[in-house]
Amino acid sequence: MPCPALPDGFDFTDPDVYRTRVPLPEFAQLRQTAPVWWNAQPHGIAGFGDDGYWVVTRHQDVKEVSTKPELFSASRNTSIIRFNASMTREQIDVQKLIMLNMDPPEHTRVRQIVQRGFTPRAIRGLEEALRRRAAHIVDEARRGGTGDFVTDIACELPLQAIAELIGIPQDDRARIFDWSNKMVAYDDPELAITEEVGANAAMELISYAMNLAAARKECPAEDIVSRLVAAEHEGNLGSDEFGFFVLLLAVAGNETTRNAITHGMHAFLTHPEQWELFKRERPETAAEEIVRWATPVVSFQRTATQDTELGGAKIKEGQRVGIFYSSANHDPEVFTDPEVFDITRDPNPHLGFGGGGPHFCLGKSLAVLEINLIFNALADAMPDITLAGSPRRLRSAWLNGVKELRVHYG
Repeated sequence: MPCPALPDGFDFTDPDVYRTRVPLPEFAQLRQTAPVWWNAQPHGIAGFGDDGYWVVTRHQDVKEVSTKPELFSASRNTSIIRFNASMTREQIDVQKLIMLNMDPPEHTRVRQIVQRGFTPRAIRGLEEALRRRAAHIVDEARRGGTGDFVTDIACELPLQAIAELIGIPQDDRARIFDWSNKMVAYDDPELAITEEVGANAAMELISYAMNLAAARKECPAEDIVSRLVAAEHEGNLGSDEFGFFVLLLAVAGNETTRNAITHGMHAFLTHPEQWELFKRERPETAAEEIVRWATPVVSFQRTATQDTELGGAKIKEGQRVGIFYSSANHDPEVFTDPEVFDITRDPNPHLGFGGGGPHFCLGKSLAVLEINLIFNALADAMPDITLAGSPRRLRSAWLNGVKELRVHYG
């Protein structure tokens, strides 16, 4: 079905688009005219040796793809929707060792192991420590008067939460931050990060995690690492599997929550009535609306395992299928006034943590806790925070990222 409102050559994974905005008007056009639409690309531009992918824009269709791993594989081409043309098949296939890029039953096995660290009891056990850390982070930033919200505040609590969760010394958090930045910033020339630099950062992080796992096997401690690796023969993770798990945490648990917090702050400061409401009432629904509004991961992909049909489109075996969470989270068939930032929105069946199915975000409860804690700390210590500049966005094909957000801390 044609979509005449889109200019020739428009690509929903073009990193130059996301450097300035999320293409919400274009998503709206597709939802109305061609909810599953073939996005042609120059051959091989995304690193997959093909000529394009399907854009899935409606909430119901994103959920359908997400919950049918037997039809839509995360492993075949990984979940990352766009690499660069220079990406080799070997480099892509290595990434299948990451849980994000596995299909059942292997995904089921690994997830059952790692979810031991994300039980309600485990998350509750972190709450008081993270509350103190949130208050300290905000207090330290406030003393500076003016600063970059991203580096001063938004990145700190997710990093410290990961360190707290898996027993990484807090002194090493800057290294984790640096490695994770390099892994996801290969599309942004300002950061001078090449794919080679990103790959090297990934290997350094994996090596760090494997050494940590080896140390815990030798001398167990009261942390998640020991629980996940101390008895490999009893169904725990091998050191290499643990290394790839930490790599996933560094992106899924750090980059995404950091960007949700940053977009949330920007949303509050550009919707001051919502900030006043939050300061006054602290609604429990706020964190979920912040994630819907931000949708830090714009899209992931799956690959069709057989010929199938979705939303009226005939998808061939082997074709890539992009599931666009940013579009689904603005679907008016599901959300009343989706363009409105409303921290009292309830119900809020957003897909910011995934569309359900086997890959639903394992760390959702931790992310919600972090968002609640940091905004409560901000409301207590910085009620008069104001913008000092426009956000500088990350050039990325699949992340809704912010590199810098200047603010006056008040």
